[in-house]
Amino acid sequence: MLSILLLIIGLVFVVKGADFLVDGASSLAKKYNIPNIVIGLTIVAFGTSAPELAVSAYSAYTGSSEIAIGNVVGSNIANILLILGITAIINPLKVLKNTVQKEIPFALLSVIVLYFITNDILLDGASIDIISLSDALILLSFMAVFLVYLIHLTKNTSDADEIPIEDLPLWKSSFFIFIGLLGLLGGGKLFVDNAVEIATLLGMSQAVIGITIVAFGTSLPELATSVVAAMKKNSDIAVGNVVGSNIFNVFFVLGISGLVAPLPKGGITNFDITIAIVSALGLLLGSVLLVKNQLGRTEGIIFFTGYIAYIIYQLFAI
Repeated sequence: MLSILLLIIGLVFVVKGADFLVDGASSLAKKYNIPNIVIGLTIVAFGTSAPELAVSAYSAYTGSSEIAIGNVVGSNIANILLILGITAIINPLKVLKNTVQKEIPFALLSVIVLYFITNDILLDGASIDIISLSDALILLSFMAVFLVYLIHLTKNTSDADEIPIEDLPLWKSSFFIFIGLLGLLGGGKLFVDNAVEIATLLGMSQAVIGITIVAFGTSLPELATSVVAAMKKNSDIAVGNVVGSNIFNVFFVLGISGLVAPLPKGGITNFDITIAIVSALGLLLGSVLLVKNQLGRTEGIIFFTGYIAYIIYQLFAI
């Protein structure tokens, strides 16, 4: 019970730390006349992936690579099947043409790339499947390409400058950044250490707990954001939040984690990564083929049911 309590406290620290860091850094950047587009594409975008980054990077540092990779794979599956499933059930989601044609395919590409770089044994006859330093640099290169695309996209969008940023005093911005970093670092340590402890007590592998409990926990901010957006009928935010998060998870979070330490694939299987690929492909096909550019309640039920089936499979496979 103590480990579960500390796990929850760690998650709260990570999420609130991300909020404080984004608010403080955004206000500080605005004081130095940094354009909103740059703030949005760097600080705010980083903030949405900060929980996954904090957990995966610390896991890499402590040698718990299965939690690092499982967190990303599990989060990407949960983001599509669970989060978009629930939000589409609440309110059918209209998907923008640009999202269908470019951003969802990029999210699909990210998990396909992940499949290739984690299959050294299958593809190269290596002795171990591992995300190496060179693999991490490849992932970050893809991230750079995506950022260039976002800059180009935002420059051609009329409302690109509408990012609400609170004007905080300098001391308060600095304090928020400091508290945010403490929350991310301390919360990440609490969350990962107790996730490993719970896995050990329950006889679960780090891979399973990373793909299920850890991934669900770090996806809670996206779940809250998308559900609120769906209730307000802001489909762009609900879908864009998930698609952007999935891209950042693979290219940025795993890229940075791979720089911290090499990440052996361990108990993360090709089946798990394939489910992430099928989820992204299902999002693409569901947006285009079933009801043009829309995720309806039928698709939402299919997604949600698929997620429950996947979690049941993971638990029975222990």
